[in-house]
Amino acid sequence: MDTLRSIDTMWVLFATCLVFFMQAGFAMVETGFTRAKNAGNIIMKNFMDFSVGSLIFWLFGFGLMFNTDLLGFIGKINLFSNGTYEHLGLGIPVEAFIIFQTVFCATAATIVSGAMAERTKFASYLVFSFVISAIIYPVVGHWIWGGGWLAARGFHDFAGSTVVHSVGGWAALMGAKIIGPRLGKYEKGKASVISGHSITLGALGVFILWFGWFGFNPGSTLSMGDPSLVGHIFMTTNLSAAAGAVGAMAITWIKHKKPDVGMTLNGALAGLVGITAGTDAVSLEAAVVIGFLSGLIVYSVSKFVDEVMTIDDPVGAFTVHGACGVFGTLMVGVFATDGGLLYTGDFSLLATQSIGVIATAFWTLGTSFVLFKAIDMTMGLRVSAREETLGLDMEEHGLVSYADFEIKKDELAGKLI
Repeated sequence: MDTLRSIDTMWVLFATCLVFFMQAGFAMVETGFTRAKNAGNIIMKNFMDFSVGSLIFWLFGFGLMFNTDLLGFIGKINLFSNGTYEHLGLGIPVEAFIIFQTVFCATAATIVSGAMAERTKFASYLVFSFVISAIIYPVVGHWIWGGGWLAARGFHDFAGSTVVHSVGGWAALMGAKIIGPRLGKYEKGKASVISGHSITLGALGVFILWFGWFGFNPGSTLSMGDPSLVGHIFMTTNLSAAAGAVGAMAITWIKHKKPDVGMTLNGALAGLVGITAGTDAVSLEAAVVIGFLSGLIVYSVSKFVDEVMTIDDPVGAFTVHGACGVFGTLMVGVFATDGGLLYTGDFSLLATQSIGVIATAFWTLGTSFVLFKAIDMTMGLRVSAREETLGLDMEEHGLVSYADFEIKKDELAGKLI
């Protein structure tokens, strides 16, 4: 028994390391997809998401998420994560479970930084990061993973398409809407392309995230007691990511006659997000379908958010994490081999998944709206036009991330780049 417990603990801690490394992936994606003058600011936000989130989640958020249920809505307050948490039936030490959940919490917070990149005050962002880690994320987590009302209904979100990605995605959408677009994004009513400074960094970030997802999804078993299940989750995770990349590449190639690199990279992430809810519950064939459709969704929703809603999301945070998180969660109700509509003809699971998606959207959009508005009315949410033009690196942190860069003139466009 002690040997099995040790193996399970080692597996969870190894998976924790993989998910922690995803922070580097997010940092590279967000930095690469934005401009060089804001690279240091992006790094600081990602770095402090984890640092601030680790402290407040240990102090307050974990207890709120996993302590014994209070009216089905929230866990009882338990400061410093004290307690045995015997009601969870863990086969690993509590502290191993806390650190595993901490890296998941940090992922949800980090998603938001990309959507609000290049124009958000650093101090104001830290306040948001604190609150999402302390309250917004743990409440949804309790509903689904902590024994709350959605768990009681049979809602299935194995590794966090809703708990992590939809929460981060909905908050990202609200934040990007409230803070407004970057200067020059919508000139004469038309969306302009503001290119990121390094597609290489973006690609490196996606590879790191793909790698880290092998801890994110398989690690959520919390055990190596069923190696077949762990292997199956590895396969569904990888196949969905690959299909997402192919789907996004295909639609951009068809639409624009050239395969778009950035959208293809986001397609892989879309596939990963889409499969995360049902990675344990669907077949390999269904994983490919979910991933491919997620790749199509990330392109279509990106266009809608950018051109119709006129919301400036520099890295596609909502489309990848929000839209595909919703889609993947709903697809559990269709493709789950145990209870899915495709196998049973019964809509019950799909209905439960839909209720969870809607409840999460209402909670996250509502709390994020109140929080961002409160920050905006007190500290101010957005930097000045001058600070945005000069870059947040210099104005917020007093640094130049690429000290050897020189300003060059685009001879064709006749302007500085």
